[in-house]
Amino acid sequence: MDYLPIFLDLRGRKGLVVGGGDPAARKATLLLNAGAWVHLVAPGPLADAFKDLAATDRLIHLDETFRPEHVDGVDVVFASSGEDALDQAVHDAARARHVPVNVVDRPSRCSFIMPSIIDRSPVMVAVSSGGEAPVLSRLLRARLETLIPAAYGRLAALAGRFKSEVRSRFSSTEGRRKFWEKAFLSPVSEMVFSGREQEAEASLRAMLAAEDNAPDSGEVYLVGAGPGNPDLLTFRALRLMQQADVVVYDRLVSPPILDMCRRDADRLYVGKERDNHAVPQDEINMVLVRLAKEGKRVLRLKGGDPFIFGRGGEEIETLREHGVPFQVVPAVTAAAGVASYAGIPLTHRDHAQALILVTGHLKDGSMDLDWDMLCRPGQTIVIYMGLKGLVTLCDEMKKHGMPGTTPAAIVQQGTTLNQKTVTGTLDTLPALAAQAELKPPTLIIVGSVVSLHAKLNWFHPEPAADDHWHTPLDKPASLSH
Repeated sequence: MDYLPIFLDLRGRKGLVVGGGDPAARKATLLLNAGAWVHLVAPGPLADAFKDLAATDRLIHLDETFRPEHVDGVDVVFASSGEDALDQAVHDAARARHVPVNVVDRPSRCSFIMPSIIDRSPVMVAVSSGGEAPVLSRLLRARLETLIPAAYGRLAALAGRFKSEVRSRFSSTEGRRKFWEKAFLSPVSEMVFSGREQEAEASLRAMLAAEDNAPDSGEVYLVGAGPGNPDLLTFRALRLMQQADVVVYDRLVSPPILDMCRRDADRLYVGKERDNHAVPQDEINMVLVRLAKEGKRVLRLKGGDPFIFGRGGEEIETLREHGVPFQVVPAVTAAAGVASYAGIPLTHRDHAQALILVTGHLKDGSMDLDWDMLCRPGQTIVIYMGLKGLVTLCDEMKKHGMPGTTPAAIVQQGTTLNQKTVTGTLDTLPALAAQAELKPPTLIIVGSVVSLHAKLNWFHPEPAADDHWHTPLDKPASLSH
C-alpha cells in the first residue's frame, strides 16, 4: 500500500489554494463542499469557473503573489497554479511547516493525493491508483457510481439516528456490528431506496426491539475459495467473507483471497498438506462447532470447492450432529479453473466425452486407484494432489493399457500469476516436471485434450518471484484461543 487512505474533517478549518485557473476552482469547490474556509491566493482576474463560488462567504480571495507566510495556520494546501516554480515554492513552504500539500498533476510532489470520489454523503467512497493511472481511477469511479444508489446517503442517515439507541442496547462492538449487518441486509435498505423512509424507520425499530431479547447464535459458512484467482470468487462468497467474525483457512487459500476477508476478523490457520496435517480433520470439525457455539459467525474458507476433495461433507456432518447452523457456498473447482487457464478443455467432441476426477492419494497415503476405469479411451482424467506420486501414476496407467504417448500435463498454481504449465506424455511428464522443479499445489490432466494446449493457450502470466502463496501466511494460531 503506497498511500494511507484517510478522510479529513475540514469543517470550520482553513484550506489554502494557490492558483486562479480551472484546476484551482475545482480544488476550492472540494474544500468548500467539505465545510472548510478557503483562502485563494492568485493575482489578477480569476477563471470563469470561480463565478459559481462567488456567493459563498467562506471563499476569501487574496489578490496577491504567493508568500510562504500564506501557509501559516492552514490545515491543507493545494498548489494548482500550473507554474512549475510557483507550485514548487508552495510545496516547499507547506512541507517545511508539516502541512499536507497536493501539487496538481505532480504526484511526486504530493504528501497526499486526491482520489476519484463517489459522494453519497455521509457515505463517501474514494478510488485511487496512487497517481499512476488517474484515468483508470475515473473509469472505476464511473462503474461504482452505477452500483451504489444515491439513496445510500439516506440509509446512512437513518442508521445515524439510531446510533445512540443501538449503542445502549448492545454493549459490545461485536453485538452492534451483527445488528447493523442484519439490518442492512434486510428489507429496510430497499424501503429507503424506494423512498419509504417512515416504513424503514418503523421496521428498524421493530428489529431493534426483537434483537434486544434474541439469544446470541453462531453459524458456519463453508465457502469455496476456488483455485486461487480472486476474480473467480462468487458474489455470495464475497459477502460472507466480509461479515464473518472468524476465518478458518487452509494452505490452499491464496493471500489475495484471504485479504478480501473482513480486516478485523480473527484468523485461524489449520493448514493441511500431504503427510503434514497442521491440525487433524477431526479437530478442525470440533473447532468449527466450538466457535459457532460461542456465537461467532465462522468462515471455513477452503481452496477449490468444499465438496470436491475438500472434506466439506465431513465438516458439515459434524456441524449437523451438534445442531450448528451452516450454509455452503460452492466454487470454481481446481479442475475447471486450472484447465481453463491452461487452455485445456476437459471435454471435447473430438477428444473426450467423459471426465474423471480422482485424488492422487488415499487416506493411507497410497495410490490404489481403479486403474482399469481410468485407462478407458475417450475420457479426460484429472488428478488432484498427485505431484508426489507422478511417477507411479504414469507407470500404472501405462501398465493398464494407456499408451505412453498419451498427452499429459501438470499445472502449478493454476489461474494465478505464478501459473506454470508443463506438457508432455505419460512417458516424458515425470522427467519434465522434475526439471521444472514444480511444487504444490498442482493439478495433473491426462488425455488427448492436452494436445489442444499449444493451440488454445490464452493465459500468459508474468510470475512474481516473491509470491509463493502455497506456504501459510501466518504462524498457526492456537486452537485454544
